Amino acid sequence: MSEEDIEALREACVSPLEHALVEVLYTTGCRIGEIHGLNRNSIDWEGRSIIVRGKGDKEREVYFTIKCAIWLKRYLRSRKDTDVALFVTERAPRRMGIPQMRYVIKRISRRADIEVNVYPHKLRHSYATHLLNNDTPLEVIQSFLGHARMDTTRIYAQLSGDRRRELYRKHF
Repeated sequence: MSEEDIEALREACVSPLEHALVEVLYTTGCRIGEIHGLNRNSIDWEGRSIIVRGKGDKEREVYFTIKCAIWLKRYLRSRKDTDVALFVTERAPRRMGIPQMRYVIKRISRRADIEVNVYPHKLRHSYATHLLNNDTPLEVIQSFLGHARMDTTRIYAQLSGDRRRELYRKHF
């Protein structure tokens, strides 16, 4: 997704839950299953980071932006339940399932009128690509994503046409 599409997605959010979910998915680069397993007490507010449990039961630290922190705090303040889960269903609060999270992202993307098919994993790919386009070394992106192999990271992070053209012109 382009950075413009990401902004359109952000602007189409209408509730603290929607804002928080989009921000966490995009600014951490986490898999939806990793987000699903998070609890309220997983968040290190001071360091703006979260320890997530990824594939192979491996733990890694992910980071989030100030904007994400603001929306997470607003979302948590808006909740009236005591469930430990970070994201809960709106009615009869309990841990939000992965299909429900996908549905929320789909609903937002329809409102945003984005032409590409938007789903949580596409936000992860976009995260990696935007990092690469902003000169983040591939090894760092690999560690952010929790990939064991660099080849996997290369599939995720693809330079945009404009960035490729810019780099080509810089060197030739």
